Amino acid sequence: MVDGAGGKNDLNELQIQDLKSKVLDLRMKNEVLEKEISQLKREIGQLKHLPLFVAVVVDVLDSGEVYLRQQGNNQEYITTVSDEIRHMLRPGAKVAVNNTLSIVRVIGTVYDSRVRIMELEESPDVSFENVGGLKDEIEEVREAVEYPLTKPETFERIGVEPPKGILLYGAPGTGKTLIAKAVAHNANARFIRMSGSELVHKFIGEGAQLVRELFTLAREHAPSIVFIDEIDAIGSTRSHDGTSGSAEVQRTLMQLLAEMDGFDNRGDVRIMAATNRVDMLDPALLRPGRFDRVIEIPLPDLDTRREILRIHSAKMHMSGDVDLKAVLEQTEGATGADLQAICREAGIMAVRRDAESVTQSDLTEAVHKVMKDSGGMDTRMYL
Repeated sequence: MVDGAGGKNDLNELQIQDLKSKVLDLRMKNEVLEKEISQLKREIGQLKHLPLFVAVVVDVLDSGEVYLRQQGNNQEYITTVSDEIRHMLRPGAKVAVNNTLSIVRVIGTVYDSRVRIMELEESPDVSFENVGGLKDEIEEVREAVEYPLTKPETFERIGVEPPKGILLYGAPGTGKTLIAKAVAHNANARFIRMSGSELVHKFIGEGAQLVRELFTLAREHAPSIVFIDEIDAIGSTRSHDGTSGSAEVQRTLMQLLAEMDGFDNRGDVRIMAATNRVDMLDPALLRPGRFDRVIEIPLPDLDTRREILRIHSAKMHMSGDVDLKAVLEQTEGATGADLQAICREAGIMAVRRDAESVTQSDLTEAVHKVMKDSGGMDTRMYL
């Protein structure tokens, strides 16, 4: 009797343990299903939620209504807004509107991602010591761009307004962009760089919008320097060829002209630009007030070439037979970029031989290769 009862109890214990394990398994499956249901409910809610559109506040009217322009299609309309949102609105602010064109919330100032990546977060590791020669040109650049930001009290004491912008022009490879990098390194200012081709866009108004956002960003982060490389991509002389592409480039140029010398105060925003074709630029862009200084960056002379070679060969291991004077005699008409390429090619030739140092024959061969590749380019067309 006792053994039978004991066996029955053991069987009941096994059944209870089995039921508990099944309950635990079902609970875990239930939790997984509840998470899936919760996720599906959120997705259904998002599908049911009406989309919001982005608009820009043009003006806040005295009547309390708000004048908006919808982005993308440039449609303009007037809408009402609650008191709690109205005090947050400013012309130029971006807002989210629903299908009834009512303002749902204020987004604030949101920049195009293409404008954000133009902002230089860290200063380049290039100083004016890395620029061979060009002493007078560098001093003119520093007077126009760096000193107004680093020594504003001097200009106030003298009572003179500093130049607003400078344009660097010259043949390719003469050091225009290198000077801009050195300015960004020396000046205690936010540096924003871009290429003129980045402002050329297919859709109407897109290039002009980028220019507006670029200068808004520069004003908000003042003191700042805006550097526009290859400005001839958007700044060429206006023509009337009747094409939509040309019209869009001209709209972008006119927005740039307005930002450079419009009614709005630009504040501590200095403008630098560089081009190889100054002869192509629109006269309105070159007038004083926009570019107060137009500085030619010439081809390096003998002394400048010597200094450039010294800079680029400073870290190279040279053999005892190297005579840089012979290299200088063979590089008449070479640019700074050509001289840098000569040093690089000579080093690569030594690496190819697995040598310990660069020899005179490496440099001579590098000169023939680089100067041949440059093709004896006539640089007068760029001046």
